Amino acid sequence: MTLAAIVDTGPLVAFLDRAERHHGWVAERIGDIDAPLLVCEPMLAETMFLLARLPKAQDAVFELLENGALRIAFSVAEQVAELHSLHRKYRDRPMSLADACIVRMAELNERHVVFTLDADFTIYRKHGREPLALIHPAA
Repeated sequence: MTLAAIVDTGPLVAFLDRAERHHGWVAERIGDIDAPLLVCEPMLAETMFLLARLPKAQDAVFELLENGALRIAFSVAEQVAELHSLHRKYRDRPMSLADACIVRMAELNERHVVFTLDADFTIYRKHGREPLALIHPAA
């Protein structure tokens, strides 16, 4: 069975960097996920920063966007109020802009699971109360 997914920074970095400890786990799960994986621009910025020492991996991010395996499916400008609300709610974590975007994307794309390595996504809730469906190592 394949899944529709929103991908977080961690799995994308681990997929592209074989030295990452979750590389094997992520590579195994990729086959269970339908393309395209949905992304947001703040997550892409985090990914490119974390891959700065691996220019070929950064090139691969662009290639995945160009070939449609990754699709930017979110506009921060159109969701500022909702993102601000999420940021306030989870201020104690603290929630990054990328995480807020991913939670909001999960609200807008109900059939998508969140593919993440970040344990904070077990705490975050969509629509204020619903746990996120996750592909996560602890799941």
